[in-house]
Amino acid sequence: MIELSNIILRLALYVDLLLLFGVASFALYSSNAVQRFGRMLRGLSLLGGLLSVGGLLLMTSAMSGETELAALWPHLQMMLLETDVGMAWTVRLMALIVVLIRPRRWVASSAGAIALASLAWSGHGAMDEGLLRVWHFLSDIFHLLAAGAWLGGMLALVLLARGRVDETRIRLLADAVKRFEWVGAAIVLTLSITGVVNYLFIVGPRLDDVLPGTYGILLAIKVLLFAGMLVLAALNRFHLGPALERSVRDGQHVVAANALRRSVLLELGMALLIVALVAWLGTLSPDAG
Repeated sequence: MIELSNIILRLALYVDLLLLFGVASFALYSSNAVQRFGRMLRGLSLLGGLLSVGGLLLMTSAMSGETELAALWPHLQMMLLETDVGMAWTVRLMALIVVLIRPRRWVASSAGAIALASLAWSGHGAMDEGLLRVWHFLSDIFHLLAAGAWLGGMLALVLLARGRVDETRIRLLADAVKRFEWVGAAIVLTLSITGVVNYLFIVGPRLDDVLPGTYGILLAIKVLLFAGMLVLAALNRFHLGPALERSVRDGQHVVAANALRRSVLLELGMALLIVALVAWLGTLSPDAG
């Protein structure tokens, strides 16, 4: 039961922090998104703080075997003051407080990046030592940031495409899609490289021994979902995006906006499934049967 609760909390925290950084970074290349998403960023930062507290309590309880707060408190102090996970947790809370106070452009995106990067200290990279540990952490962090930029960007596009569709909204959406295309290319490249690097760090240059187990099956599903997302991203880039730009001239706003929204929603759903798999994989060993 504790293991299931841990997976659910990890999933919720990953989704929250990915969206926090992604939506905040989206505002850097879409000027009108700052005012539109400010309240959302505050909500995500508050939720991230609550989930972080719950996750720390659950993890400490599982490690110590204590369930009462009075008995758990000394273990919490040790976790916070004497471990890297505790230090990362503290930095995350401070970054989330910054976003809560001032959800504006560079401040929110920078603090959101710090909060998201802190998740690397609860991943497989924490098991490495020396220089290997440093490189594994860097790869994990870039992977997280790229995933957050993609996930948050998709959510922002969906939100911009909903509601009353007029020429002003379509021009704003078309401009955001066009800018996101260039960002998306960098995101896909980063995710692909760091994904391979992380696999080599965790599993090594072997495949046959991993695939039959739970870890390998979940990893294969993750790769297939990622491939599906690439197909949808290509559809948005070469068909739906240009169709949205043409709709500004021919007046077919609603049709173009709805088509783009449906595609991005499907892509976002697949991304959330990948995050769920990541939250599960983070609790497993590559040798898990």
